[in-house]
Amino acid sequence: MNNVRHRRLFLCVIATVLLASSQSYFAQKSNADLPRVFLIDAQRLHDIKEGIAGKDKSSAAAVNKIEADAHKALKEGTYSVTSKSVVPPSGDKHDYMSQAPYFWPDPTKKEGLPYIRKDGERNPEINKITDHKTLDDMVGAVENLSLAYYFRGDETYAAKAVTLLRAWFLDPATRMNPNMEFAQYVPGVNTGRGIGLLETRGLTRAVDAIGLLEGSKALTAADKRGIEDWFNKFVTWMQESKNGKEESASQNNHGTYYDVQLTSFALFIGKNDLAKSVVETAKTKRIARQIEPDGSQPLELARTKGWSYSVMNLEGLTTLAELADHLGIDLWNYQTKDGRGIRKAFDFLYPYSQGEKWKYQQIGDWPSEILFPVMRRASAKYSDAKFKSMMARVPAASVSDKENFLYSEKN
Repeated sequence: MNNVRHRRLFLCVIATVLLASSQSYFAQKSNADLPRVFLIDAQRLHDIKEGIAGKDKSSAAAVNKIEADAHKALKEGTYSVTSKSVVPPSGDKHDYMSQAPYFWPDPTKKEGLPYIRKDGERNPEINKITDHKTLDDMVGAVENLSLAYYFRGDETYAAKAVTLLRAWFLDPATRMNPNMEFAQYVPGVNTGRGIGLLETRGLTRAVDAIGLLEGSKALTAADKRGIEDWFNKFVTWMQESKNGKEESASQNNHGTYYDVQLTSFALFIGKNDLAKSVVETAKTKRIARQIEPDGSQPLELARTKGWSYSVMNLEGLTTLAELADHLGIDLWNYQTKDGRGIRKAFDFLYPYSQGEKWKYQQIGDWPSEILFPVMRRASAKYSDAKFKSMMARVPAASVSDKENFLYSEKN
């Protein structure tokens, strides 16, 4: 009888071990199937890809648009900071350079120097230095190519995306130095400002694109190590340089997007403790300081484009909240004792998107619709009746709209 009991016990133990092992195997296999991305939901991407394989047509319009844009990118050349016609103060064209957009020649001074600030009024002179546009074009092309590769499995798209990444980050003849020393300089005043770091926020999308390419033949282990090394140096520059420290200390949208970049890049290079520290600190350093109990954002409302900058900062905070999800930190529902929080900022801005008269400055266009993509992205996080009621009045996005397709609750 004892032998029978022992045998049964032994079999139960073996069964339990095998069950746990099989569950662990399938969990690991499932996780391995998910792309390593931080801004886009990896499970959503996986499900879309599976749907495409199963002939699901619900995503056809959006994927076809992405592929059409990727096909255009195949025909374009590479992008490089060395293509600009001007030379930075360092004498090295590999250094990124741009001119402050809201500064103009002083009409009372010889040669207009030093330039003076006209907030919200863009000086067309800035277009003479092409690095900002070149960076944005590179990010857009790489993103579309990587998405097209991920969804379609065509190595042609991956090969082109990797060629663009190598040109920007790795090739000695064309790569960008990992710093922003000469970004948004003001003629007659300085050679660069911390504020210029805002211009690299698109690199967070490039980081996600690299995650989409990891299964391709084109992206080698050496490529990935080289790009990770670039971002490691850039993160060090962000933390230790004068310009980086100034941007970190900025209390408005510049500080928000500094945190977005530092968190994204830290996650990419495996510095999760750094990412967690940035996100935890953001509760008091960003949300509590930037948002009033009524949901207003005074530092953005003080600008000549108060609506645009309020929405822009809210988008940055929601992006930071998305990154925080990877670290098990909830910024979406964080709230101070007196009610300051991301959710309250939506309540403040929403009525103005529905026709209520704007009470603050907004020179030029007043684009009410720029709030809607941010609300769509947040709709998966807020299920309360009030937010659902607000969403009911948010116009549906086009079925081919990439932002809505990738980031929103409804595709």
